[in-house]
Amino acid sequence: MTRKALGRRTIVGAALSAPFLGSVGLGSSGWAQGAWPTKPIRIVVPFNPGGAIDALVRVIADGLTTKLGQQVLVDPKPGANTIVGADIVAKAAPDGYTFLITTNSTHTNNPTLYAKLPFDPAKDLIPVSLISLGTILVLVKADAPFSDLRGMAAWVKGLGRPATYGSWGIGSSAHLYGLMFEKSLGGLYSHVPYRGDVPALQDVANGTLDITWASPTSAKPQIAAGRVKPLAVAGAKRSASMPELGTFAEQLIAGFDLSLFVAAYAPAGTPADIVNRLQREIKAVINEPAVAEKMIAQGQTPVGSTPAELAAMLARETPIWADLITQSGAKVE
Repeated sequence: MTRKALGRRTIVGAALSAPFLGSVGLGSSGWAQGAWPTKPIRIVVPFNPGGAIDALVRVIADGLTTKLGQQVLVDPKPGANTIVGADIVAKAAPDGYTFLITTNSTHTNNPTLYAKLPFDPAKDLIPVSLISLGTILVLVKADAPFSDLRGMAAWVKGLGRPATYGSWGIGSSAHLYGLMFEKSLGGLYSHVPYRGDVPALQDVANGTLDITWASPTSAKPQIAAGRVKPLAVAGAKRSASMPELGTFAEQLIAGFDLSLFVAAYAPAGTPADIVNRLQREIKAVINEPAVAEKMIAQGQTPVGSTPAELAAMLARETPIWADLITQSGAKVE
């Protein structure tokens, strides 16, 4: 992988692209209300069990089980930066019994990052709902000789070697944020991909990794145990789950404000009535105060959009991430 200096991001307008617009509401709309579901439903999560997204989806699945009257099962299928799990759903029968809940990487990152995918996210997966906007923290070992980003930048410059930083995969949001370190902070950084943020956090805690990105869900136990400490939160605003932690912008470092989001999808061809009902039930679940409280504690801001609203966000955000990946030189063959 070659690295190129990250240039200014080009913001693309929010007009719906043809693939995303065409995917909303595919399938018959003639299904009788109440005819679905008649058996258990599977939600594939393309991340490790016990991680942040898995924990989030299990909270939602419990609520959906009650509202739909059928067991909603969470099926973790990690691997290849969400490709393994997403491919399962893209190729599943469009009968309303298999869905995907994943991060933005599946649609916004992977089509540019990978020379070839086994499916087309824009054509093979129907948007169901933007579930939440996420929080990502940058963390270091608890006894690191600095407590803010400026201190980290100075430490890296005097390290005498590239500072290692972890992510949950090549081309993941955390990887791209790390590439932005060099542009925004100076110094040298070396990416170390992991299968999830938990093992990267463990390596920061034991001193074999210098820096990592992680969700509040994964990081809080290590923070509470005094093994790691957070320096800042990426995004335009502070996290509701960790309001005491300043943003990059507050520490005078710009550019770390791209949205990280979690969304639900169905296989292309799934009847519109099913897609729309699932969207309504997801929104109802995450609007429940107890569920919203759990999501906020996990670093997720509940949304619950319509399929069309998710399609619009994908059309807006995908070119921005694609431009960032292209400028970074990141590629996976």
